[in-house]
Amino acid sequence: MKPIAIVGAGFSGAVIAHQLAQAGHTVQVFEARPHVGGNCHSERDAETGVMLHVYGPHIFHTDNERAWEFVNRFSEFKPYVNRVKAITGDRVYTLPINLLTINQFFGKTFRPAEAAEFLAALGDKTIDNPQTFEEQALRFVGRELYEAFFKTYTIKQWGLSPSELPASILKRLPVRFNYDDNYFSHKYQGMPVNGYTALVQKMLDVPGVSVYLGTPFDPVSKNDFEHVFYAGPIDAWFGHSEGRLPYRTLDFEVFRDRGDYQGNAVVNYCDAAQPYTRITEHKHFSPWEQHEGTILYKEYSRQCEDNDIAYYPIRLARDKEQLERYVAIARQERNVTFVGRLGTYRYLDMDVTIHEALITADRFLASADDRVAMPAFVIDPLT
Repeated sequence: MKPIAIVGAGFSGAVIAHQLAQAGHTVQVFEARPHVGGNCHSERDAETGVMLHVYGPHIFHTDNERAWEFVNRFSEFKPYVNRVKAITGDRVYTLPINLLTINQFFGKTFRPAEAAEFLAALGDKTIDNPQTFEEQALRFVGRELYEAFFKTYTIKQWGLSPSELPASILKRLPVRFNYDDNYFSHKYQGMPVNGYTALVQKMLDVPGVSVYLGTPFDPVSKNDFEHVFYAGPIDAWFGHSEGRLPYRTLDFEVFRDRGDYQGNAVVNYCDAAQPYTRITEHKHFSPWEQHEGTILYKEYSRQCEDNDIAYYPIRLARDKEQLERYVAIARQERNVTFVGRLGTYRYLDMDVTIHEALITADRFLASADDRVAMPAFVIDPLT
């Protein structure tokens, strides 16, 4: 029997590889980068000893019991609560917008019901059905909060006016009428004690799995394998025949200091006074550790070019036709399944990525007698 090829050693590829190898398959994992873990890759900084999130911070948060149970097989997780601060107009606030943010910003002492009534009065009632990010913000938080916390930050992050972005982006950012400053609201929130790369390495360290680092996969060789699970960019698989799908990428300016530089893991810079979107201080992502030195990332967002690492699919309405063309030709492939953030051109949190990879492995194992039934997409990328 031919081996199974998995392209990409991030969470999608590692989960599928583990599950299929445990079921008795021979799996070969091809990773173009010199490490596993994808954009979740973590490593110790040689100078400070701080555990670095090399491609930017990743905080595991989920309500998905299966995903949480699965990752805990491979690493101890320590509780971690993401408390984000924001600087705008030379003042520091807490995010997401909550009762403290509202009272600080407007100089009030509102109780919850009073704050809700006040914010409702600020919203633009002429917008019945918000379609864009800007309309969503103006409808629900009003112009002052929109311009202070969202407008310029969004332009820096996406390189687009908020009037060009879908309302769904802002729907992920709640407004709270209490003093809860936990950025996430999921049941399980934590960090792997030894970092994400160690977790993924353990996931791949099972009989039947071979990992080839620094080894891009050529689609021409797909027939050498029983099946290919592809977690790379869908447009790259087809040689960008329909044009390049647009992504945002990140640049990091890394600097070191002594002691505690900013007193928090994440500080957003929401106005135009700085060109970067945020500063992350990585020692604070592992609060159970003690380090004299500290290391920080200033984060800059820009349009992804040919040789850049793709971070965020933009998925504007005008790009849908291009994506539809790629999905159509992908569905004509045989024995190839496209998975993950890049393979399905969707923004996915880690827990969703893991859960979808588990479902994909389930589907493959269940189709043992009819591999033709294994589709190009287990999760529809057009939804």
